[in-house]
Amino acid sequence: MTKLDTTADISADTTAAAQAPSGPFISRLTLWTAGIFLGVALLALGAWWFAPREFHGVLLQSPRVAEDFTLTASTGEPLALSDLRGKYVLLYFGYTFCPDVCPTTLTDLKGMAQLLGPEQMKRVQVVFVTVDPERDTAEQLASYLKYFDPSFVGLTGTVDEINAVASRFGVYFERHEGSAATGYLVDHTSAITIIDAKGYVRLVFPHGTTPADMAADLAYLLRRG
Repeated sequence: MTKLDTTADISADTTAAAQAPSGPFISRLTLWTAGIFLGVALLALGAWWFAPREFHGVLLQSPRVAEDFTLTASTGEPLALSDLRGKYVLLYFGYTFCPDVCPTTLTDLKGMAQLLGPEQMKRVQVVFVTVDPERDTAEQLASYLKYFDPSFVGLTGTVDEINAVASRFGVYFERHEGSAATGYLVDHTSAITIIDAKGYVRLVFPHGTTPADMAADLAYLLRRG
């Protein structure tokens, strides 16, 4: 009886061993499963990376090279647009005596800069081109812009120079009489043009684009180079 039990036990152990997966088989199964998960993750990442982004600003489908120009900076020195190559330039046309739209836009740009942070802002330059060169001297621009962000650069020149630059970017402005308190006012286009690090016009922020939306679009472009 004992001999028969031992034989039966040996037979059962042999059968169980034959049915149990071997060590190498488990390893291959684990690697195969991990490979599938990795492949799915890579496909998802690729779909996210290459998927068209919905910008908050207006994206130019056919970016064009921004025509170069030189004006007098708020530092008192000449500054060409090409001098800023390697940075994303946010080009805005306005004037320091503007009662509403300009200070609002500059406040939004200040908020955008704060959201991007110092490191990313090293690759971004806000440029404020005056549409009122008769009153906006380099000194006036420097005094005005420092209240928003010391890194913002102002540009001025003659009326003819400003007209020529504005027309290249589709910016309209016209002087008209205001009140005795304000003096004359200037109606002007209030959009922000984004020029990339290679000098191409890539994006336009309409008036009212929030700091968070501007920062999100720029952060995406900065990641892409």
